[in-house]
Amino acid sequence: MSSPDVSKPAVVADPTKGVKLDASLVAQPFREEIKAKVQAMKQAGMEPPLLVGLLANKDPAARKYAEWTGKACRADGLRYELRTLDDPIDVEAALIDANEDPRVHGIIVYYPIFGQEESFSGASQDDYLRDTVSYKCDVEGLCHTYRTNLYRNVRFLDYPANNHKCLLPCTALSVVKLLEACPGCYDESKPVGRKLEGKTITVINRSEIVGRPLAAMLANDGADVYSVDINSIYLFRGGRLQPCDETPESCVRKSSIVVTGVPTKNYKLPTEWIQKNTTVVNVASFKNVDEEALLKVPGVVYVSMVGKVTVAMLERNLMRLYEQFHAPQHPQDAVSSNMVALQEQSAWALRLQAYSAAVLTLMMAMQLMKN
Repeated sequence: MSSPDVSKPAVVADPTKGVKLDASLVAQPFREEIKAKVQAMKQAGMEPPLLVGLLANKDPAARKYAEWTGKACRADGLRYELRTLDDPIDVEAALIDANEDPRVHGIIVYYPIFGQEESFSGASQDDYLRDTVSYKCDVEGLCHTYRTNLYRNVRFLDYPANNHKCLLPCTALSVVKLLEACPGCYDESKPVGRKLEGKTITVINRSEIVGRPLAAMLANDGADVYSVDINSIYLFRGGRLQPCDETPESCVRKSSIVVTGVPTKNYKLPTEWIQKNTTVVNVASFKNVDEEALLKVPGVVYVSMVGKVTVAMLERNLMRLYEQFHAPQHPQDAVSSNMVALQEQSAWALRLQAYSAAVLTLMMAMQLMKN
């Protein structure tokens, strides 16, 4: 089944003012694709993939994300099971159990659990948990295997066969899909790795969950990406991280695409930094821009929320994990194998009958000769 068409923009820019892109328009084709695959599986007598969520905190955003995930999965025919834990210390054991459970095809852990609390095995216990998720079940694409391949721009797990694609982090991937749907961002006429060639992009916030992987993904597609954080600004270019003397303002003014992901309601990107015809994507749960002022800037395309596309990418990652690592032998293959076995049994039976008949004939002939 072919992927949704990204060659046609989901919104048309207005040269006199800004316009908003409804993220659900981008999410819907991906979810319809999932529904079609699930329906085909059911018709073949197969159960759809199972996603297990692990929740061990009372963070409202994490609980809301868990609710959205379950609702979306059930609506699209996927199976979803939320496992809540009262004590965060139990998450590792529950995670290992899910990794080893053959019924489980995908795992999502709702962070934060320990936050930046130090762990015996590394700088952060949450980071340790991310690396504990098996790459065969990691729908978030944040385990060590997928992160390492992302930063090395390795797109397949099984080079040179290239049958198993690496998974990408859901939220960062949702931004890419939204940009593909915006006019003037991705050039689909160019080859993979060069579709953003000539573009300058600013990503504000360098978190390990969204900001850093997103900057790397956009750079891997050919863009110059300024990664802006509280204490530093780096340029992601051609697989290298370069320090630079830019300011947040100079980065934004140079950019035709700006992504904001600052997790606080007190931060607002100054609208006067935004140039005409810029695409602005807000990843944070808080609005990092003055929407009313931004939509007065001619040619601006604004995406206020990415959550619906993030959930669609989560489902897409789950289906890819299932197809690559968990799908049972195709029923037709099983039928063919059974037919071959029956044919072989029949051939041996015929040979045995012929051999028995020959022996019986020989014995009868010998008896006649004696008489």
